[in-house]
Amino acid sequence: MQPAADLDPAQALHSERVRALIAGQIADAGGWISFERYMDLALYAPGLGYYSAGSRKLGGGGDFITAPEVSPLFGACVARQCAEIQGDSGAGSILELGAGSGRLAVDVLTRLESLDRLPQQYVILDVSADLRDRQRQLLADRVPHLLPRLEWVDAPPASFDGVIIANEVLDALPVSRFRCRGPACEELGVSVLNGAFAWSARPAGPALERTCARLAAAAGGWEGDYVSEYCPRLPSWTRAVVQGLRRGAVLWFDYGLPRPQYYLPERRDGTLICHFRHRAHGNPLVHPGLQDITAWVDFTALAESGVAAGFELAGFTSQTYFLAGLGIDAEMRALAADHEGQFARLANQARQLMMPGEMGERFKAMAWTRGVNRTLSGFALQDLRHSL
Repeated sequence: MQPAADLDPAQALHSERVRALIAGQIADAGGWISFERYMDLALYAPGLGYYSAGSRKLGGGGDFITAPEVSPLFGACVARQCAEIQGDSGAGSILELGAGSGRLAVDVLTRLESLDRLPQQYVILDVSADLRDRQRQLLADRVPHLLPRLEWVDAPPASFDGVIIANEVLDALPVSRFRCRGPACEELGVSVLNGAFAWSARPAGPALERTCARLAAAAGGWEGDYVSEYCPRLPSWTRAVVQGLRRGAVLWFDYGLPRPQYYLPERRDGTLICHFRHRAHGNPLVHPGLQDITAWVDFTALAESGVAAGFELAGFTSQTYFLAGLGIDAEMRALAADHEGQFARLANQARQLMMPGEMGERFKAMAWTRGVNRTLSGFALQDLRHSL
């Protein structure tokens, strides 16, 4: 399945530029590039990739909606968890990775201000210049008096105390795609066939063979053709963005599964998914530069990365239980009291965030801590660490 090709002239021209860039890379590489490289170019090529160019991505007029776009309740609960981590002193900063439209920053800062727990600084690290501009505009409109506390950076702070927030960031890290047929594994890359991008397989190298064997063993083995993906850069990328945190916590929010569930034999087509105008489909080789390309997060790999980086794995739970543990019901009543007649709307938003058929079970929350000696409320009601 793929989205209809009803592109306006500007979109068609932009996508053709991205296609030409990737096709040139394929030609220079001898006719084949890894899917990881393809995904990297389609999403992050300077000035052209989906996250580097100016297309509208989030909200009703974009391609997908994240939890902060659904409701301010999400940010209010995240703020309560940040306040708890910071402790009574309220010292430290918050670093948000990939801040999207800026809605989460607005909601977190607004709630922390009402709790009298504002951070010393709220730092945003985002690779998209377009999204940075939109974040600045939204924050200037909603919380202009807090602008002195805000800072946009190109690299994580070298040393700080506080909280790192990453909401739907890991799913957009480029992944390697593979196909296994019994003990034989191939790497799926991208070639050009009759003027269009096409999947093309090559024998897996020793490193990929070892990875596939490990993933298959975690899920009890695979039979027949089995196609999936993994994220080679997750350990190094996560270590790079958290290494400056001396004391505090990292809060990860994303859709995904523990490794034994992620690589179950019945999940034989993997989890790769694209978002284009609020339609989900499975063909990342069309409309490069105009659509989001994501894969579910292997939370076992994320937990391993945290431990390897010297953090304690302090919690792993579903979004439902994270929000419940931080009192989303109380936050809903408080917001409704401030906005007359909004209780029904907020209740609908809470259901979207928490119901199993919506975002509640598909999305997970994970916490890494360093020097924080307390149970985090967002992870107190349900502990899924055993599933990793």
